[in-house]
Amino acid sequence: MFVSRDATILHADLDAFYASVEQRDNPRLRGRPVIVGGGVVLAASYEAKARGVRTAMNGRQARQLCPSAIVVPPRMEAYSAASRAVFEVFAHTTPLVQGISIDEAFLEVGGLLKIAGPPIDIATALRRDVLEQVGLAITVGIARTKFLAKVASGVAKPDGLLLVPPDGELAFLRPLPVERLWGVGRVTTGKLHALGIRTVADVADLGEATLVSVLGRAAGRHLHALAHNHDPRPVETGGRRHSIGSQQALGRGLRSPEELDAILAGTLDRLGRRLRAGRRTCRTVMLRLRFADFTRATRSHSMPEATAHTATLLDAARGLLATALPMIIEQGITLLGVSLGNLEDDRSVQLALPFDAQSGPELDVTLDAVHKRFGSRAVTRGTQLGRRPALEVPLLPTTGD
Repeated sequence: MFVSRDATILHADLDAFYASVEQRDNPRLRGRPVIVGGGVVLAASYEAKARGVRTAMNGRQARQLCPSAIVVPPRMEAYSAASRAVFEVFAHTTPLVQGISIDEAFLEVGGLLKIAGPPIDIATALRRDVLEQVGLAITVGIARTKFLAKVASGVAKPDGLLLVPPDGELAFLRPLPVERLWGVGRVTTGKLHALGIRTVADVADLGEATLVSVLGRAAGRHLHALAHNHDPRPVETGGRRHSIGSQQALGRGLRSPEELDAILAGTLDRLGRRLRAGRRTCRTVMLRLRFADFTRATRSHSMPEATAHTATLLDAARGLLATALPMIIEQGITLLGVSLGNLEDDRSVQLALPFDAQSGPELDVTLDAVHKRFGSRAVTRGTQLGRRPALEVPLLPTTGD
């Protein structure tokens, strides 16, 4: 696979996105610590982060760390609008844009030298345009590979710009902490630290075989490649997602099996609507769990045929949850998520059906029509009555899901 010899890949990442939108729209919040979300922190401004507040932290703990923080409820429509506006700036910068999330993307600018100048000039103009047109600060990293461009933007935050020249890649990368490697989370960091491995240089010098023995084949080979900046992936555009997901932070309170089932059912209702709206079907259901001690676990089930039928997907997810209940009861749970993978295009024509459809895909289609016209809470499960609606996280403006 082709990799440019020049640093032409930009990783553009909005700074503390949700909190920055709140500060942009409310002048009294500017320069002050802001927490988005009450029970669980969805986002924190840099002023709050400086006091130790982090995303997914329990709201009570966050307020103890930062008593002066201003807590605001999330406004997902405002974040979606801001994201669309930023992606319009991306599209005017280069046609080669690969969205990663609603607040970050890779841009390939190697073909714009004669039109717009070198990548550093393009990145400078991009940051100016986002600030002037959308009112948000954005950090940009520039490098020869996607991985290193993302690392560069992380180092440059907040509101920064950093170019890693090809002849300085390893000099830049090797002194960084292992946490900068893509995919290294709390658990992997603990395993590496236990071996005295604290920098990217330590990982690079350890050897692939040793990493594989410690982390497993896939993770070990992955980190060994990144530690040497081996990343052949180009900026890809136009592709559809291979998976979609939703997760809900639960805080540290105890959750009964019945309550977890209600959360799971609500999650599958939302994901099922997203599948059918994007005319996709799913073959694999994956359950993602985070326990009170911050360890994580996943469970997955692949079905013989791809489907977008909510009841079928929910049955698979319930089976996975049942196998994890002993661990949940023993350790406590702080996050429950579901991913639907191995997505396929569904080219079948879904027609409007009578309202007396009682079950199966026909009922799904009927309910989708009702939700589209009257809102997602117009018709809901009995287990969802009286429950606070889960937040609908904004989707990438460039996806069809």
